[in-house]
Amino acid sequence: MSLYEFWDYLVPGVALGALYAVIAIGYTLVYGVLQLINFAHSEVFMLGGFGSLIVLTAITPAHPSALGSVLLVLAGLVVSALVGGATAFGLEKVAYRPLRRRGAPKLIFLISAIGASFFLYNLAGKLFGRDPLPMPHLYDNNVVFTLFGARVTITQLLLLGCALAMMAGLDLLVNRTRLGAGIRALAQDAETASLMGVDTDRVISRTFLIGGLMGGVAGFLFGLNTQVSFTMGFNPGITAFAAAVLGGVGSIRGAMLGGLLLGLVENFDVPLFGEEWRYAAAFVVLVAVLMFRPTGILGVKLGRAA
Repeated sequence: MSLYEFWDYLVPGVALGALYAVIAIGYTLVYGVLQLINFAHSEVFMLGGFGSLIVLTAITPAHPSALGSVLLVLAGLVVSALVGGATAFGLEKVAYRPLRRRGAPKLIFLISAIGASFFLYNLAGKLFGRDPLPMPHLYDNNVVFTLFGARVTITQLLLLGCALAMMAGLDLLVNRTRLGAGIRALAQDAETASLMGVDTDRVISRTFLIGGLMGGVAGFLFGLNTQVSFTMGFNPGITAFAAAVLGGVGSIRGAMLGGLLLGLVENFDVPLFGEEWRYAAAFVVLVAVLMFRPTGILGVKLGRAA
């Protein structure tokens, strides 16, 4: 690989890694408060993509102006966030809260998560069809500038900018707000936090909502970069879950770091080993890291779940 080729793979790798990081945060937020892997989060991501696709298909003109393109992208971001947030919020109410109130074993939570994932996966296939659908033409994906010869496009900048803004906003929310203090308290010890006056149900619902908002936006951004389909959540979801584990499940900054690392590994794996090893290399890195640090790069031992 030449130096110029290195930059050609680095730029899209960072953008892809930022997308994985946003999805991984949804996994790690839920695990932090419930010690539950929400396998239905990949379907939250997928439904966010479909929500934006349906609305944008209805409102996008044949040749949008520059201002129109900006408004359409904003509409896609808002709609995908609302659909993803509503889906995650509903999942918590229907699939997880009744089990939590009955003191169900963790295995039952896991089975419920897998069942919810399969239900939403097949529902989307039934409602929206089995064929991939492209996003409407919102703008011309021109090259904005070059970085050491590597072309940086509008879509890559949009993806990276939105992902970084969401990650920075979430980091501030968790570390600087009352809700963030509640999330951190539940992650450390849910029973003690409840005794100290933390409204467990409300904090958990809002945690699911935040993860869903971010997952929905990630679905829209992924659809812009590729296409939207009922299977679109599988590979990004599995890779993002691996990123959450790599960074340290329960650590938000760990999920960010893990997502960026796996995005780079996945992208550089193609020229080095071939397209067929794209997804395998990420898991090789995951296993290698966990052999020496089982809690992940930034992972810490968590307290009891809510």
